[in-house]
Amino acid sequence: MMEQMQETTSHISSERAVDEIDHARAQEYALLSVLLSRSPDIQMIGRLALLRGDASPLGSAHTALGQAAGRTNEESAAREYFGLFAGLGKSPLLPYASHYLTGSLYGRPLGRLRETLQQLGVESTAGNSEPEDHVAIVCEVMAGLIRGDIVSPAGADREFFKKHLAPWIRRFFVDLENAQSADFYASVGLLGRTFVDIETEGFALSS
Repeated sequence: MMEQMQETTSHISSERAVDEIDHARAQEYALLSVLLSRSPDIQMIGRLALLRGDASPLGSAHTALGQAAGRTNEESAAREYFGLFAGLGKSPLLPYASHYLTGSLYGRPLGRLRETLQQLGVESTAGNSEPEDHVAIVCEVMAGLIRGDIVSPAGADREFFKKHLAPWIRRFFVDLENAQSADFYASVGLLGRTFVDIETEGFALSS
C-alpha cells in the first residue's frame, strides 16, 4: 500500500539492527495491516489456524485468533470483511483516523499524516485508493519504521505512534472487537487492542 521514495540523506541509516523484540513488534503490525487491508485467503487462514499462544494477554489474543481462523473459511471471512467495512451493515466501521478524531473523512489528521509521510519519504503505492490514515496503512508504516525499511532516525516509531496512532486506534480496535457482525474479525480487534495496550505501556516506560 505504501512505498518509500529514494532517500538522498546519508546520515540516517536504514540498516539499524532490529532486535528480537522489535522483530516481533514489526510482525504484529504487519499482520494487522494485512488483515485490515483485505480478507484473508485460504492459505493465510490455514497459517493463522495454527497459532497457539501462551497465558499472557498477547498470547491469549493469538490463541483466540487461531481458534477464530479454525472455524472460518475464505468465503465467510470475505463476507464478514465486506459487511464490516463496505458500509452495508447496520454499523459499518470506518477505519480512518480522520473519522475517529473529527467525525468526517479527509480531515486534518490525514493532512498531518501526509506531512509526516512526506518527511519520511513515503508515498502511496500506485493504484491504492485508500486515504493514508486507513488503519491498515498506519500499521504498515509502523512495521516499516520498526524494521528499518523506512529510513528514519532512532525513535521514529515512537513518535509516529504517539502522533498518528495513539489518539484513536485503540477505539477502533475496541469497536471491531465488539462489532455485532464480527466473529473472525472480533479476534483481530482483540489482538489489535491488546497489542496497542502493550505498545502504549512500553513507550510510556521508555520515555
